[in-house]
Amino acid sequence: MKAIVRRSFFFIALFTVLVVSILFTLLGFPTTDAWGFLWEDVIAGFPYGLWLIVLILFLSCGIALWSESIGRSRISEIEAMLQALLRNEDESVIKTAQMKTLPENVSNSFLKVQKLLESQRKSLARISNEKAETEEQRIQEQLVIERQRLARELHDSVSQQLFAASMMLSAMTEQEDAPPTLLQTEKVVQQAQLEMRALLLHLRPVALHDKSLCDGLTELLNELKEKVSFTIEHRLEDVPLPKGAEDHLFRIAQETLSNTLRHSKATEVHILFVERDHFAILRIQDNGVGFTNSQGATSSYGLKHIEERAIEIGATSKIVSVPSEGTIVEVKVPIERVDSVNENLISR
Repeated sequence: MKAIVRRSFFFIALFTVLVVSILFTLLGFPTTDAWGFLWEDVIAGFPYGLWLIVLILFLSCGIALWSESIGRSRISEIEAMLQALLRNEDESVIKTAQMKTLPENVSNSFLKVQKLLESQRKSLARISNEKAETEEQRIQEQLVIERQRLARELHDSVSQQLFAASMMLSAMTEQEDAPPTLLQTEKVVQQAQLEMRALLLHLRPVALHDKSLCDGLTELLNELKEKVSFTIEHRLEDVPLPKGAEDHLFRIAQETLSNTLRHSKATEVHILFVERDHFAILRIQDNGVGFTNSQGATSSYGLKHIEERAIEIGATSKIVSVPSEGTIVEVKVPIERVDSVNENLISR
């Protein structure tokens, strides 16, 4: 409101000076004879001078209101474009200003600011993503190093002590007068050995690095054969798979074998990894105690992890267990290959 009043007084003064200047030019120096008609002659009961004053006031207030409305309209347009920039909207909102009251150079300046902000947002998002990926990779590397350290310490200390205790208890239980509690203690120590071997199996590195899945599984099974008492038979083929799928399948094999060591009480384990009908099939079967569906759903987190890992690589998993007969874990990964004809067409 104050701005309108100030503008009104400015235009009143401007028009007054303009009218007086015109009258002075036309009528000369103000005298009663020359300027007397302004208050002597009347129109509709009012002198010319009063009508002139009213006209000056009306024009001044009207022009002040009109200029104020234009200023507010431009301010609202600028505010709308600034809000659009803050909301990271596209250029359509800003481009509409070019068809309104803002000058073209102002609209172009806003477009340049919008493009600059957009490029800076993309740069910040890229830097943030790269930083998060680098931090995640660093954490994973530290976890692998820590897992390897724990595995070495457990193998060199606790695992060796359990093995020594098991050997001493076996020698003592071979005597004829061995008490029953000693036999129970021997079973507890043997179970602890199995738990320790399963834990060491979990602590092995998940990634295969430069090895194929077939090589990694072969090395893992050969190592297990030296440490467990049950029979391990395997048939492994070299099936080409993406690196991510191989790492997940290797982890699934670790999870399954760890569950077998802990819970199955099996005497035989069969591992199969082959290619059939454009599917890579990993099947691990034991002849252990098995479990019911309700027991598997409530007690084994490892089975859930197997299903989750299979889903992540687009595979299907099947877990079948019969009490007192054993368990079968099977994962099928589709193999996508381009035939030679398509390769030739693409190369051309």
